[in-house]
Formats: sequence, structure tokens, C-alpha cells
Amino acid sequence: MRYDWRDTLRLAADLALLGILVTLASVPIVTAGAAFSAGSASLERLLTIGRWSTAAECWASFRTRLVPGALAGPLVLAAAWLVALDVIALRRGAVPGGTVMIAAVLLAAAAAAGFAALVAGLAAGPGAVRRARALVALRPSALVATTGVVLIAAALAALVHPALLPVLVGYALFAVHVVLLRKSSRMPSALESASREPASREPASPEPALPRGNPRSSV
Repeated sequence: MRYDWRDTLRLAADLALLGILVTLASVPIVTAGAAFSAGSASLERLLTIGRWSTAAECWASFRTRLVPGALAGPLVLAAAWLVALDVIALRRGAVPGGTVMIAAVLLAAAAAAGFAALVAGLAAGPGAVRRARALVALRPSALVATTGVVLIAAALAALVHPALLPVLVGYALFAVHVVLLRKSSRMPSALESASREPASREPASPEPALPRGNPRSSV
């Protein structure tokens, strides 16, 4: 199939819209887990069958994940607040360690953020945390890659206008899914066994695979 630059532009616009919708849905904080899970499910549908989730499918996915993901947003916010307090205390000398400890705290925070990105990418199916742990245990490079995605997104966030930050969310989530496509395609059985839990309301999506046709725009 011949390459068409308009497909790339359409996908970029769809990812920007996805990031904006996920960001808006995450504003109450307690809905952040459901918002990222629903966005991840829509991206997985795109990469699996070549189309975005419809508005009705997105809403159903969001409602299904609302209660199970209610603590995700507050936990991430609390972790970020604790990291900021640690760094401030180390810079003021209230806690011994100086520059070395600041670097260690920031490195640990970056790794934790990379793991959270992995969980967000796997949130389309059940047992996202267990599947993320299994993937990291089998392929530590997956954590390195998603940590890199988070660091690049953070660097870009410091450079662009604040109004463009939601757009970065969509691109970063897409980058995490690309990492998962590369890292988890050779170990589906291990990830499936790690995700076994009581049946959820929404069945897990099949293992992502790159679509043969052009994605259709219908976020």
C-alpha cells in the first residue's frame, strides 16, 4: 500500500485529541485511572483492528474502570508530592546526602514513572500491575524504554506552551504502546498467566498487532 502523508497527519491529530480527552477526564484526579485505562483501550483497539473506539465504547470503558482505578490518580499525585518534598529537603540540607542523594531520588522517581507508564499501557486488559511486573522481570529493557518515554515527555513539557501539554499525553501514551508492541510480542503466555484474576466486566483485548490497513479516525 502506497504511503500517504495525510494518514500520518490524521493519526497525529487523533493522538492529540486523545491526549486532550484523557487530560480533561483526569481533572478530578480520582478519574485519572479510568481515563488513562479507557484511552489505552482505545489505542489498543487501533493497533489491533485498525480503528479507534467509538464514543459509546469509550464511555462504557471509562465507566467500567471508574471504581477499580479510583486510587490511581491520588497515589501518583501523593508519590510526586513526596518526591518533591525529598528533593527540597535535600537541597536545603535538612536531610544528609546532598547531590548524590538527589540524583538517587530522581532516578528512583523516573523508574517509578516508567513503571506507571507500563501499567497505563497495559491497562486495557485485566491485571495491569501484575502484567507490568511480569514484563519487567522478563524484559527489564521495557522499563528502561518507558522511563525514556516519560523523561522525553517531561523534557518536552518544559519547553512547549502549557496549552500543548495535553497533546503530549496522547503522544506519550502512543509511544508506550509502541514499546509494548516490541517488548511483549514474544512473551504472550507469561503476560497472560500474570493477568489471571476473577472475570471482569470487560473482556481483555487480544495481543496488540500492527494493523494492515490505515487507521480510521473516530476517537
